[in-house]
Amino acid sequence: MADDIETRTKVTILTATYRIRAYIDLVPGARVTDYINDAKDFIALTEAEVREAEGRVVLNVPFLNLSRDHVVIVTPGH
Repeated sequence: MADDIETRTKVTILTATYRIRAYIDLVPGARVTDYINDAKDFIALTEAEVREAEGRVVLNVPFLNLSRDHVVIVTPGH
């Protein structure tokens, strides 16, 4: 059953200012690298928690569009 396949993947994204922990929706078998490379101007994130470098939470939202131009590091997992 296709509905049983988990497509959400946890990621941690670093920008110059923030650390973002969220989920991206991947096609089963796809790589995070491919998802980021194929993204247009924005990366769609769900259940996003945005923290300053010092650790203070500045935003906790169910959906966030992140400008790809601001991404410095992306890693799977939290």
